[in-house]
Amino acid sequence: MNAAPGPKSVFYFYITPEFTMLAFTTALETLRLANQVLGREKYAWRIVSSDGGPVQASCGLQLGADLSLDEARGQTRAAAARMVVICSGQNVERYASRSLASWLRECRKARITLGAVCTGAHLLAQAGLLDRRRCTIHWENLAAFSERFSDVQPSAQILAVDDGIYTCAGGTSSLEMMLEIIGREEGRGTAAAICQLAIVASLRDGSERQRLPYMLPLGVDNPNLRTLVGIMEENIADPIALSLVAIRAGISRRQMERYFRDTFDCSPGKYYMRLRIERARSLLRQTTMPVVEIAVACGFVSASHFSKMYRSFEGMSPHESRALRKQWLEPAPIPPKPLPSVGQVTPHSSLAA
Repeated sequence: MNAAPGPKSVFYFYITPEFTMLAFTTALETLRLANQVLGREKYAWRIVSSDGGPVQASCGLQLGADLSLDEARGQTRAAAARMVVICSGQNVERYASRSLASWLRECRKARITLGAVCTGAHLLAQAGLLDRRRCTIHWENLAAFSERFSDVQPSAQILAVDDGIYTCAGGTSSLEMMLEIIGREEGRGTAAAICQLAIVASLRDGSERQRLPYMLPLGVDNPNLRTLVGIMEENIADPIALSLVAIRAGISRRQMERYFRDTFDCSPGKYYMRLRIERARSLLRQTTMPVVEIAVACGFVSASHFSKMYRSFEGMSPHESRALRKQWLEPAPIPPKPLPSVGQVTPHSSLAA
């Protein structure tokens, strides 16, 4: 006689405006596929928004919510939830609130597992839940996040788990995060079966690094070059001499020069400067830090030198980049008609003609 199915594990997905649809749907679909593999409805989910209304994703589609934040707080107080997952995307700092932070702290106190995809780690950190903990966030937001939350330990990994708090970089890394949870509960065989249904050839290790700008090209597996790049990435604010980079990597200066010339078609010095300029560009886009502070954070001794190097790489001054940032942050105009919900596709005018 088969045992009666146990209670469902309920996941609460809190979505913010401009959330990333790919990261959200990947996480949710992994739960649906888990139910299919298990042959029973073990996992259930509820979609939560701040007011219970539909939320527009960064791609323009709207997703309806099941619950408001207040309603979700009531449910998680009354009955244990399996996990609360924060799903966000662009301009995440706009969507922090006291009520959200309070709910997350309540969940933590009640020993409810917390998670975040894409830029959701920002909202966990805003609530004070990532202090002295390892986490990850999408690489576009990594530099600004590191400057904003000095007590947090962010990394460029696709997945981080620390003391029951799961964070992933977004995109398809939501799959790795959910499979890590499901695999611990139902075994690696279940996780492997989910991968087969999802047409995923192999599961990435959570410690795998995101594809950062100027990172090593795919297929390059030179351990010495990886070490050199890692040393440079770890010394952005306080750049070190290239000779010391080579010494720390345990190779000669001539070998280092050859590695960068053959792989990147540039000198180690130029590559190192690219990393610093990329970090500066990220800070200009993602923060309101003064340009002088950004220059210092990226290892430049003067604002004038920073501006000169930034223009040589980006074709514009830091102040011009800041002006573009203000344009990007302007609120999008409200559409005259409601946008289609998930599952409803509006034909593009050129295709419908």
